[in-house]
Parts: sequence; structure tokens; C-alpha cells
Amino acid sequence: MTKNLWRALLASSALVLLGGAALAEDFDYGKFEGYTLKVKLIGGTQYEKLYTRLPEWEKLTGAKVEIVSSKNHFELDREIKQDIASGSIAWCVGSNHTSFAPQYGDLYIDLKEFISQGELDKYVPGTLASAMVDGRLVQLPRVTDVSNLYYRKSLYEDPAKQAAYKEKFGTDLAPPKTYDEWKQQIIFFADPPNLYGTAFAGKDEGLSGRFMELLRANGGDVFDESWKPIFNSEAGVAAVQWFKDIYDAKAVPAGTVNYTWDDIGQAMAAGQLATDLDWPGFAGYYSDPASSKIAAELGFATAPVGSSGKRGGWSGSHSFSVTQACDNKPAAVSLAVFLTNDESAMMEAQAGNLPTRSKTFDEVKTWFVDNGKPQMAEMFNAWQGSLAEARTPPLIAQWIEVSNVIWPAVQAAIVGEKTAQAALDDAAAQATIIMQDAGLLK
Repeated sequence: MTKNLWRALLASSALVLLGGAALAEDFDYGKFEGYTLKVKLIGGTQYEKLYTRLPEWEKLTGAKVEIVSSKNHFELDREIKQDIASGSIAWCVGSNHTSFAPQYGDLYIDLKEFISQGELDKYVPGTLASAMVDGRLVQLPRVTDVSNLYYRKSLYEDPAKQAAYKEKFGTDLAPPKTYDEWKQQIIFFADPPNLYGTAFAGKDEGLSGRFMELLRANGGDVFDESWKPIFNSEAGVAAVQWFKDIYDAKAVPAGTVNYTWDDIGQAMAAGQLATDLDWPGFAGYYSDPASSKIAAELGFATAPVGSSGKRGGWSGSHSFSVTQACDNKPAAVSLAVFLTNDESAMMEAQAGNLPTRSKTFDEVKTWFVDNGKPQMAEMFNAWQGSLAEARTPPLIAQWIEVSNVIWPAVQAAIVGEKTAQAALDDAAAQATIIMQDAGLLK
């Protein structure tokens, strides 16, 4: 398609686009009568409520949305890579994530060329900056993630448990400040099979990320400044041992080594866990009596610190991207903006997600108080407090590939197939080859 034809299509769509003309501050979603927009979206408890807005966009624009795939992000990532390998990109809008985006090359368009600066200025500046890859805005962020602690107040306020904990450890029972204290409480609360102290994501980037989080809290990191893998350090071994200790104590479900986020969320909501280090998106689910047995006793606490005295603060943003191969980019951009606009941001924030639009933070806290949910406003304060120390995974194309050698090694060490040091040494050797082949490590 020639540049002139492309510009003509943009103009006819009535979208607010960059192209030399003066731009309006309000986004015009355009009209696309009779067009069907094919999308691939992340599925799961935290994400699907937003999609109830799709009929609104359809009514607004005259188009239809066809969800051709809806899976958890790890499965979706594998499917997208298969599409790239086979050259069959027959869809327009895809769920993305700041951790995943760098690996996709030129799959997605630069949204700065399609959306006015006035509209982009409505997003949290730092969040929008993390959505860039090599200077290109390849995704519009929908929610920001940073993990903090959910806990069941009834367990912490039980006089018998308070007395037993005080007698055993010499300190008062309260939400943990450190990972060592949390491990102590996880084992203390565990009463399998009736109750477990916690659960953790045991595979895919879920486990790599949790390991990275504790590794950083212990003062370590995945790479050094020269991109040499250094996660097989003393801090890394201590991080793996933390997971192994609670696994060996049977303080977590045996199946946790195969859990993903929804498995943990369902277990917590069912009252099977005492604590859960998890994402903001589960807050609405856990606090809803219709879906959660623990709604009346839900407590929030800032994530614990590691041996370095710092939090690991694993963070990132879910997002929407538009493919280069899309046959109607104006319609695709329209939907991506619609699903991240102020109304969408408020819907997601009301469910507990951290919004990516600046004004939503204060607005949703007021909404929680006005609607009899002061505990959710309390949660936002806890989550915002941990954002100050938050860090993304390495924003390089090789991160997921490196992750895919880290998590099987950590998993093997947890279940006792290898020592923590041997498992991490093997993974570091594989990661070194990946980085050398990429030309990042000489």
C-alpha cells in the first residue's frame, strides 16, 4: 500500500491521526460499517470483564469484533509465535505485555504515528514509556501490574493462632515484612489438605518472574551491565531455596509447580490459602462475595522485602497492539484506544487493577469510598506504595527465551531433581549462549 493511499484511508476513517494536520484533543473512534475486526485476546478471570465493552464499540463504529483466540498469555504468546513463523497474521489486534513485546520484532505498528499526542498524554508517562520498544510505541497499556500481599484477616486475628505464633516465634502475628517472616508464616498456617500457607506460579514466566523478584529482593539480578547472566549467584540460590523450603514443608499445594495465575486465584477465593502474593487484578474477584469465600476477611499488605532490605517489585503492563498486516488499521487503532480509554480504565480499576490513565487513580479511590468499598481504596494505597520500587523484567527480545531456561531449572530444583546451585548453573550456561548468539554478550 502506498503512503498516499494509506493517508487517504486514515482521513476517511475520521480517526485522530498524526499526518501534518491539526489534531483534535478528543479521540474520534470512526465508522466502519460492515467490517469485522479479528482479535486475539488474553483470557482469564482478571481480564475478561473489560470485553463486555466490545458491544459498545461495535455500536459506536458499526464494526463487529471476532475473537479468534482467547487464552492465557503464555499460550497466546506461543500461538502468536507460530503465526509469525508460518506467515499467517490474519488478525489485527492482539493482547500484549511489556515483558513480551520486545521479542516480536516488526509484528506491530508504531502507534505514535496513528494517535495524537493529546490522547497519549492521558496515559501515565512512565507506563507509556515502558510500552516503547526501540523508540516505537508498539502497545497501548491497559493495566499495570505489581505484586503485593493478600491475606485472610480472620487467620491473623484468631486469638489461638496469635498465642501459638507468639509462643513459637516470640513475635506478634502480623502480615510479614520480610520474605523470611513470610516463609515462617506460610509454614505456620499450613494445615494440608484443608489449608495451605500460599501457592505460587510454578511454570512459564510466572515462575521465572517470581524467582527474579526474590532474586532482586536479595540483592541479585538476572544480568549484569554487560548482559552476562548472573542469576546463579548466592542471591539466586537463596531465592530458589525459599521456594523449595515451603514446597518441602508441604505448606503449598503439591500441584503448585504447575499452577498459573488463575489456579492460584481460584484457590485463594475458595479459602484454600492463607496468603497470596499476587496482582492487583484479583482484588475485585477476591472482594466479591459472589465469587469469593474470603470477601469479608480480605486484607492487603505491601510486598515483603528480601535479605537486601528491598522489594523485588516485578512489574509490567498488559496492553493491546495492532499488527502491521492488519487490513484495517484505523479500526484496529480505534478498538485499542477504546479498550484503554478513561471509561475502560475506570472499569478495570474498579476491579482492582492499577490503571494506566493518570486521572483514574484519584477517581477510583473516591469511587471506592463512595460505594462502600473503603478496603479497596486501602488496597490502592498499598499497591501504589510498592510501585516506587518496581522494576520491569529486562526489556530485550531475548527475555522470554531466557525465561524459558530459567523456570524449568528452578522447577527442577524445587522438586529435588537438582540442587539449586546445579540447576541455576545449567540455566546460566544456556542463557549465556542465548545472549552470545544474540550479539549482546561478547
